[in-house]
Amino acid sequence: MSHTWKFFRAGGFDQVRLDSAAELLAIGELDQKLWVALSCPVKGIEFDARTLQLIDGDADGQVRAPELIAAVKWAGERLKDAAVLAQNLPGVPLALIRDDDEAGAAIAAAARQLAADLAKGEGGLITVDEASAAQTRFAEKALAAWEAAGAEARPLGDATQAALDAMNVVAAKVEDYFVRCRLAAFDERAGPALNAADEAFTSLSGAMLTADAAGVAALPLAKVGPGATVPLGQGVNPAWAGAIATLRDAAVTPLLGAREALTEADWQALKDKLAPYAAWIKAKPDPAAEGDGVRELERLARYVRDLLQLANNFVAFKDFYTRQGKATFQIGTLYLDGRSCELCVAVNDAAKHAALATLARICLVYCDCRRGDEKLSIAAAFTAGDADQLMIGRNGVFYDRQGRDWDATITKIVDHPISLRQAFWSPYKKLARLVAEQLQKLAAAKAGAVEGNMAAVAADVGKKAAAPPPKPPVAPFDVGKFAGIFAAIGLAVGALGTALASMVTGIVALKWWQMPLALVGLMLIVSGPAVIMAWFKLRARNLGPILDANGWAINARARINIPFGTSLTQLAQLPEGSERALSDPYAEKETPWGGYIAIAVVATAAAWWWLHQGT
Repeated sequence: MSHTWKFFRAGGFDQVRLDSAAELLAIGELDQKLWVALSCPVKGIEFDARTLQLIDGDADGQVRAPELIAAVKWAGERLKDAAVLAQNLPGVPLALIRDDDEAGAAIAAAARQLAADLAKGEGGLITVDEASAAQTRFAEKALAAWEAAGAEARPLGDATQAALDAMNVVAAKVEDYFVRCRLAAFDERAGPALNAADEAFTSLSGAMLTADAAGVAALPLAKVGPGATVPLGQGVNPAWAGAIATLRDAAVTPLLGAREALTEADWQALKDKLAPYAAWIKAKPDPAAEGDGVRELERLARYVRDLLQLANNFVAFKDFYTRQGKATFQIGTLYLDGRSCELCVAVNDAAKHAALATLARICLVYCDCRRGDEKLSIAAAFTAGDADQLMIGRNGVFYDRQGRDWDATITKIVDHPISLRQAFWSPYKKLARLVAEQLQKLAAAKAGAVEGNMAAVAADVGKKAAAPPPKPPVAPFDVGKFAGIFAAIGLAVGALGTALASMVTGIVALKWWQMPLALVGLMLIVSGPAVIMAWFKLRARNLGPILDANGWAINARARINIPFGTSLTQLAQLPEGSERALSDPYAEKETPWGGYIAIAVVATAAAWWWLHQGT
């Protein structure tokens, strides 16, 4: 390898630095195992689609490593000084276009012509927009030249097209007629045979005929004979009478003069007079036709502007990991649940995308976005905060890279840990939800039972009012039964008291400085497993599956570690220096936790004193 490469480390792996034109031109020498991506889609990313189409040599909708290498090589060969590829120019300087070979001369000539049209000097710069419009200018000039040449080709002016159309309608039938007449002149036996046979008329006699019937139209144009002419009035086949009359009025009379019949010589003269116009019509330039060097000038201008930026979002993910700009796969920002998510990618099918993207170990929220009649589906990565309020159906606002706002609605969520803080509190939140759900179920059951009892009582009252039943005999009081019940209650209370006493004994047996440690240990026992699992998953977060599901071929383990991931999702924060009023007129009354704690301390002290007195 002739080039000495420089690398920077980001995302847990080494990425090549592409800062200069020399480094860009040498990417063909770089081992492709060191490329971050080997393929990217032409559509669905924030990059100039026309540039990607020009690089996509086989037009399969994917830009691959060999195609990018070929584009860089071609651009380097077409420039006198390739350093311009790293100068972030909006186009190509006219003076730097190589013109010492046939291809370069065509590009330089197209550039000089465009510069002259735009009143630019030899040292001017052809922008991408100007180069793209050069093809339109070329087509406009070709069309103007064609229209100027058509002035002499139209013998009847604007009516020439109608004359040509009238001639083309009957041309095949007239040619057929004159050939039949020449055969009749060649051999007198051909005349009767080339006219309509008796059987043809017999087959038509039994049908309901119209002038344009297929059987009538198939008959000769007129009666065939040696030296016969095409009648322009009476004697012509009824199926062709209208077309012949149009030919007479639109072409024959204006070009040849009035006449009753058309000889073969007249027919040839008519064709000769309209031939220049027919040739002119066929010569109309195609608006998509490329002028010499015009299309390649556009290619060169786009490559000078875009190749280095594309390489830094393909060979390396510099823009994404250095946070100096948006990567090509970041199509906008989603604002939802008090957060802004910058890692948003376009998706076509959320279900198919999620099947692979879940391997990224990133919490993904899929949204359908609408802006008027336009629709867009995105997947947004939530990498900070928690998922408590993320639920299907919630609405947010998505801003694309052009600054347009879209209504966004959550349609699918791929659940993964978002942060260690969320993992730490998740067991307590789950316990709180479980207790709340059980209490709600118990309350609902009790309410249902009360309503049922009330309904039963009401029914019994109604029955008693109708016909009071006899009073049931009163059962005698069973002392043994109630003694057993009281004994069971006593055992339960004793067991609960023993457990509480053991807990209190264990707490009071600790020294004062051990109590906080015990509390911390207890919290670690509860939250530790969830935090450890979340830590492993957060360390395993990988950008690759998200992009692979969009058609990329990611060639590296593009990790998103905890600090970097946190920077991709911004939480709501008050601006620095803001004034904040702490009083809330609608705040709920605070629970007197201080009193509860004081009572607990007193109870603990009393228990400790009682235990020590007993000893």
